[in-house]
Amino acid sequence: MRENILASESPRRKMLLNQIGFQFSVIPSHIVEYNNSNIPPEALTESLAREKALKIAQTYNDKIVIGADTIVFFGNKIIGKPKDKNESFNILKSLSGKTHEVITGVSILKLNQKIDCTFNERTYVSFLPLSDKDILSYVNKYQPYDKAGSYGIQDGFSIHINRINGCYYNVMGFPLSSFYKNYCTLFQNT
Repeated sequence: MRENILASESPRRKMLLNQIGFQFSVIPSHIVEYNNSNIPPEALTESLAREKALKIAQTYNDKIVIGADTIVFFGNKIIGKPKDKNESFNILKSLSGKTHEVITGVSILKLNQKIDCTFNERTYVSFLPLSDKDILSYVNKYQPYDKAGSYGIQDGFSIHINRINGCYYNVMGFPLSSFYKNYCTLFQNT
């Protein structure tokens, strides 16, 4: 039986992996996430995902370690997690009526077998126009301070999303289909 470790405390990632019956334990990496606008956003997500996985894999080199990182990209800027209510409001106001990108980097490592796979998934998300009342109501009720872009596609904000182009689960923080395909390809003979 393969032993898998998720290097993340994200409740959404845990829920999604449980949803597909994936067996894993959780050991958070606790790395300091950074925002480097000098590199392409997909490279940043991959770098952060790999750094998270590598920190845990160095201790558990005989286990399969999975790291992930999700960002929102809009107007040539990376939009991270809001620090407070005011920043949350401003982020959602800037995304109102527009389309942005959600990019998740995923890293799968098993160091003792020299398995090192990192990839990213991109989804385009279009918001309906939002009134200040809509935004304040959402922020006050859901306090989305732990979410890149300051919203959750799976919660009450879903009524404000006009359409998505790409993987729904990627917007939640973990592209299940891409992950599963890569995982199965890497470990089909083990």
